[in-house]
Amino acid sequence: MFSATDTSTRQFVSLGMFIVDEFEFRDAEGNLTGKTLPGQVGSQASHPSIQLRGGTYAAIGARIWLPPQAVGMIIDRGYDFPPHIQAELDLYGPDMWLFRDDPGRGTTRALNSYKGEFRDFEYLTPRVRITPNDLANTKLARPRVLHFICSPTRASVILNEVKAQEAWHPTTVYEPIPYRCVPEQLPALQQCLPDVSILSPNAEEAMALLGMPTVEPTKELVEEACGRFLDMGIGPRGAGSVIIRCAHMGACIGTQDAPYTWIPAFWTPNDAHKVVDVTGGGNSFLGGLGAGLVLSDGDVKEAVLYAMVSASYIIEQEGLPRYTQVEDEGVVVEKWNDGSPQQRLQELQKRLVEEDTK
Repeated sequence: MFSATDTSTRQFVSLGMFIVDEFEFRDAEGNLTGKTLPGQVGSQASHPSIQLRGGTYAAIGARIWLPPQAVGMIIDRGYDFPPHIQAELDLYGPDMWLFRDDPGRGTTRALNSYKGEFRDFEYLTPRVRITPNDLANTKLARPRVLHFICSPTRASVILNEVKAQEAWHPTTVYEPIPYRCVPEQLPALQQCLPDVSILSPNAEEAMALLGMPTVEPTKELVEEACGRFLDMGIGPRGAGSVIIRCAHMGACIGTQDAPYTWIPAFWTPNDAHKVVDVTGGGNSFLGGLGAGLVLSDGDVKEAVLYAMVSASYIIEQEGLPRYTQVEDEGVVVEKWNDGSPQQRLQELQKRLVEEDTK
């Protein structure tokens, strides 16, 4: 179990790149509509055209449960790093970020262009990819849980670097990048799966990778996809897990030694008004999962409950959740969106017990 006094090893680190996303909306004729995504960094920000990307959301998803000295992420900070983003990130605990400054380059940015119903994505600056070797000899070296978002081909490179570091055997949480979830990537995925502890695409990504019909996911289809991934052999000796994220349907957990287990989403379809912006929901789910694996001593089912709560805090507003501290009977208590993650966890645990007894 994790001890808050143990700062010798980071418990969760994401290799996700820090990318500032910008958005542009045009109509079918190509004319700017003036519409922008209100992708604030936090509830007090006022920069409507900017959003942050996956690794940041994953780190915050873990931070909801773990102190800042237990979480980590590298941020390549260019000469144009937005001051309002710096201020927001520091609120969560400066120690969780490892900044690498390069005054000779700009911060990595990407443009999301929408023309009618079509979306295009392009990098506005060169990417600076992060690998396990970048963690060596830093405060983020050899974390207990390692999260990465990339193509299957890139995942193999990351996993080979992990194996090359003697006496380091992290729990690896692999989140396939959406635009590489195509059947052509399946052989590369199958090659790296024996070194993956947990594979977690969302339902659409899972079906796209497997070449399954692109229809509205059902529990039956999700379980079929889960089984097909398990048949490929996940983790050493096939002891890994598949967790397929299914939005309001919850998440399906698949392992070799247990039937499919469904964990309900925290916000149900009846709570649709509570869901404001799903950006970063899946990334924060996996950050919460990593923290949950640490706090539950590797219990995947229990860890998914932590994951669901983390996601609930991300999707109930635009941008990152609001973090505050309050004093309760002389004890400093962390609040997220003025709420308690532990209370939400207990509520979800109770709901799961009730469903199991029906």
